[in-house]
Amino acid sequence: MPGLDQRDYERLLAFRTGLRRFLYWSGQQAEAAGITPAQHQLLLAVRGHPGPDGPTIGEIASYLLVRHHSAVELIDRAVTAGLVARQADSGDARTVRVVLTDSGRERLEKLAASHLEELARLTNRMHTLWAGLDTDTSS
Repeated sequence: MPGLDQRDYERLLAFRTGLRRFLYWSGQQAEAAGITPAQHQLLLAVRGHPGPDGPTIGEIASYLLVRHHSAVELIDRAVTAGLVARQADSGDARTVRVVLTDSGRERLEKLAASHLEELARLTNRMHTLWAGLDTDTSS
């Protein structure tokens, strides 16, 4: 990529600042709902997992970008809080799946609605930052 100009750095700063503001806001929303930001991410990883069965602990670790043992600790705390439950896989009893409880599902639904509204508000700002990034700079 040829030399970057001041506008490029300003857009990168605005993008990273926007992401950090969203994550900060999201954390505040989770805490207001009575859960930690990490528990919110866990609930979303469980609910957003494709397919009828819940994700495995390894899949959760991958979604959250954490090590397996860190995912286990987070899941343990969420089980204690009544947010998720462990289930044996229907096809392989050695595999553990994680599913939402009714309480976890209710909290996530409330948070998801507000998050989608916030993302809709951010979309216009992000489009401005992306404008011109998809042009061919090799000419």
